[in-house]
Amino acid sequence: MKNKIFYGILISILVFILAIGGIIFYSKKFSSPNFISEINLLKIKDGEYEGEYKTLLVSARVKVEVKKGRIKNINIIEHKHGRGKRGEEITNSVLSSQSLKVNPISGATVSSKVILKAIESALKKGL
Repeated sequence: MKNKIFYGILISILVFILAIGGIIFYSKKFSSPNFISEINLLKIKDGEYEGEYKTLLVSARVKVEVKKGRIKNINIIEHKHGRGKRGEEITNSVLSSQSLKVNPISGATVSSKVILKAIESALKKGL
């Protein structure tokens, strides 16, 4: 009888530990990206580059046009966003500042960051 109780408690503890580990893994892998690299636009060859970034609930695919060290155009090809449609406005900030170091759109933070990561991915292809 004592063995059954002991093994029941042991199994419950192991299941709990595995569940917490899974939550931590998925929250890091599929949550909002926290780090956007700054890319030197002068090092990017002229051209159009596609990039994408995905999290569990939000994803984006973009096409970025670069000419003479400047971002000329950002086209959002696909954006799965739930309620983060406003995040697409982040492209205006990137174009006006010519930088990925911009503030996310309030109310669409995750979408904004995912779009920035997709732009970053596209720009890295031009290096």
